[in-house]
This record gives sequence, structure tokens and C-alpha cells, in this order.
Amino acid sequence: MKIAIMGAMPEEVEPFLVGSDEPLSKNFMVRESLDYGANRYHLARYKDLEIVLAYSKIGKVYSALTAATMLEHFGCEMLLFSGVAGAVNPQLKIGDLIAATKLCQHDLDITAFGHPPGYVPEGKIYVEPSPKLLTVAKEVARERGIELQDGIIATGDQFIADPERKAWIAETFDADAIEMEGASVAVVCDALEVPFFVLRAISDAADMGATFDFDEFLKHSSRRSSSFILAMLEKIHGEKSAF
Repeated sequence: MKIAIMGAMPEEVEPFLVGSDEPLSKNFMVRESLDYGANRYHLARYKDLEIVLAYSKIGKVYSALTAATMLEHFGCEMLLFSGVAGAVNPQLKIGDLIAATKLCQHDLDITAFGHPPGYVPEGKIYVEPSPKLLTVAKEVARERGIELQDGIIATGDQFIADPERKAWIAETFDADAIEMEGASVAVVCDALEVPFFVLRAISDAADMGATFDFDEFLKHSSRRSSSFILAMLEKIHGEKSAF
């Protein structure tokens, strides 16, 4: 089985790499790193699972390109996204983990033609991840005593630090968290019928203090998300026949 692990920024994948300050696991071994399509991909193994690891760069275009490359060029059969997000739901605090149950694009707007926000013809507003991978995540959280939230994650090519925009996204999409890559990755995986999972650790409150909070908590939140993805790899490794 070949699994894609993806983030948007270097900080979101760095914890997996040997040579980082505190690599997550000695069982995660990078065998080769190569450049393709103006990006770098790390070919790795976790026990007997083949892994392709990369960060895409920020935003929907780069993340869609990277996801498609991992699936079509490298032949990955599953994609796990690890990263950080801003909280929309006031119950989410910095450091909390949230697994996406649905993803949408809050900045996709052809409402002038009578369509609802986030919708284009022949598309859909919400894309849903693999139910099996969501079950695996919940099992990992329960077995390891980790608190895992779930909810709707909204994606857009904007770093949201505006309370009014945040409130509009919450009301329009019933969103719990916002970020800049998840829904575009979801669209690619859904179109190519590849199971995927999106995990985010909360790094800011998507408000007036977002720019300050984000820098301060990025590395901590990224490491928390990456550690959870690694625990999911262990679970997937033990249950390969189920996938």
C-alpha cells in the first residue's frame, strides 16, 4: 500500500523527517527525495507501508497540484493531510485536533448566477472524506486518550483574520474551522476515487489576533497533528487487509 502524507507548509511535514529537531518515529525512514513539478517529494517507508511525503505550498492551486501529483504520478492509494487551521467554532481552542467530516470552498462564488456559495455546476458544495479513515481516527483517539473533534472545514485562498468574514463563513457553511488547502485536496481525491482524510490542529482563532497566534503556535500545532497521523499509520499498518 502506498500512502500520501501531505501538508501545506514545511513546518507541517518537518516532524516526520529524520534530521528534524525531534523526529516523530525511528520507523519513519526517508529513502529518497526528488523534485517533480517544481516541488520536492520524499519517498519513505513506515514499517512495510510505502509513503510519499510532501508539502504543497500554501493555497488551493498548489495543494490541488500536489495532491494530483501524489495520486497520478506517484501512484498513492490513500491521502492523509496534516496541518493547522483557524477556529470558527468558539469551542475549539489552540492545540485542539479536528478531523474533517465535510470540506467546502468558502471563497468559491458564482452567486450572481443564482447558485449558492461554494457551488459550481457539476460540482458540489461539500466533499466528504473516507468514512473508514474517520473511523480509524476515532479508534486511535479513543485508544490513546486523545481528544479529537470533528466537523466541517472551510477552505479558501485567504488567511482569515476578520471577525465579520469569520462569522459569515460560520453561518453560511456551518463551518467549525478554516484553512487554505483541505477542500481542494478533497476535490482531487474525490474525483479520482482515492480515500482521504484531513486533520487540522488549531493554531489561531481566525480573528484580529490571528497573525500573532499563528506564528507562535504553528510548530506546536503542526507537531500535534503529525503525531496523530503517525498513530493512524500504525493503525492502518495493523489493519492493511481492511483497506
